[in-house]
Amino acid sequence: MTELSPRQRLYDLMNGALVSRALGIAADLGVARALADGPRPVSELAAASGADADALRRILRALASDGVFEEVEPGVFANTEVSALLLEPGASEFAHLFGGVLHRAAGELDASGEATFPAHHGDGFWAWLAAHPDDRAAFDAAMVDGVESRVRRLQSVEWRGDETVVDVGGGNGSLLVALLPRLPDGVRGIVLDLPETVRDESTLGDRIEFVGGSFFDAVPHGDVYILGTILHNWPDEDAARILGTIRTAAPADGRLLVIDSVVPAGNERSPTKWLDLLMLALFAGRERDEAQWRALFTETGFEPVRIRDGLIEAVCR
Repeated sequence: MTELSPRQRLYDLMNGALVSRALGIAADLGVARALADGPRPVSELAAASGADADALRRILRALASDGVFEEVEPGVFANTEVSALLLEPGASEFAHLFGGVLHRAAGELDASGEATFPAHHGDGFWAWLAAHPDDRAAFDAAMVDGVESRVRRLQSVEWRGDETVVDVGGGNGSLLVALLPRLPDGVRGIVLDLPETVRDESTLGDRIEFVGGSFFDAVPHGDVYILGTILHNWPDEDAARILGTIRTAAPADGRLLVIDSVVPAGNERSPTKWLDLLMLALFAGRERDEAQWRALFTETGFEPVRIRDGLIEAVCR
């Protein structure tokens, strides 16, 4: 592949907002699923989705120039390895969000240090989701994306076999549904999340219970607490409140497993550094480097015992 010149790289970065929006449109129109059985003319794709054929071709042509879809002959498109990923659970919902409400929120980012979402959308992100059930359902479904990699990280932890695991802010329970069958039979799970969380409790089985509530108020008693990409949604003060609530409920030998990124130092390329800006725009939240994680845990009564990108283990002090 030809290496891009500095000018081309700059303009590619400038086009990032268009890429996110185009991916969101393609996901909402179900293009990847329509191409699952092979190439199809854009006229068929447009007719099936209600889109304008010329506009859809231009959107798909632009995406194909970056390897998302392929124009195999004029006006006929096929999936690529990249676009086929949209068929995986949660991926289309993520594309919908990144091309929709998150796209609009990122477009309002400024350097004030304050969340810009509330000023431009009339409410905080979580309250906005509660008032928009379709997007709330998409958000909950999107959280399934990446579950397998999270489960592998959690499997690497030593499990006693008789513990109660509380997934704090665990959404529809997809993480524990995937994790518990790989753990000893004696491990049981509790999912804590807001009552309006879109879920199918019949999928939880007899080892998992859903509890409706806010992690700012109280969390169920357990032995191991999981926070899966929760703390990056909150500024330090609120993140400390969440950890404090868990510390109050946890036994002296309780453990905390945080699935979150650790921002690398220096100029190393990392999607986390861009995600950090989205957290700023949405919530005044943040991704954290190792020093910031250690300070947050120490302040709230936890002792980090293992910090790596993707999984942080801590114990009660």
